[in-house]
Amino acid sequence: MGSYNKLGFSLIELMVVIVIVAIFATIAIPSYQTYIRKASMNQAQQEMQHLATLLDKHKAKNFTYRGFDISTINLPVNAIDENVRYTLIVRDGDNSDLTLDENEATGHHWVIQGQSTDINNYTLLLTSHGVRCKNKIATQVDFISCGSDQEEW
Repeated sequence: MGSYNKLGFSLIELMVVIVIVAIFATIAIPSYQTYIRKASMNQAQQEMQHLATLLDKHKAKNFTYRGFDISTINLPVNAIDENVRYTLIVRDGDNSDLTLDENEATGHHWVIQGQSTDINNYTLLLTSHGVRCKNKIATQVDFISCGSDQEEW
């Protein structure tokens, strides 16, 4: 009988490798998605705090928040359409229907809401009254509070 060399992998060996890779993917993908959600939320929180600082500087200079001309910011900055992870909305704290650059705004208080484009991520709220909360149920977050299931941040 002649001998022949066995080259390559058997079908069983390839199937085992595919199963192992599938198991790793099943574990890794949700962990990565959680990491991405947390990173985008942290970026939104950081930008909201930066806006709060800008609002305080504006009030120190003008004695009112009225006239602050940033009403909406998409994050990451300059992102468009499906690349937007959060939208930050700045409103008058006494009437959230008004932006701070409208003449009807009182300019005594401000409120910033961070709306996530990912339904599994938090909606954020930061106000000049010191409210700093988040909720995964976006419909519970308005410009006053984060609803019954709120968490502090």
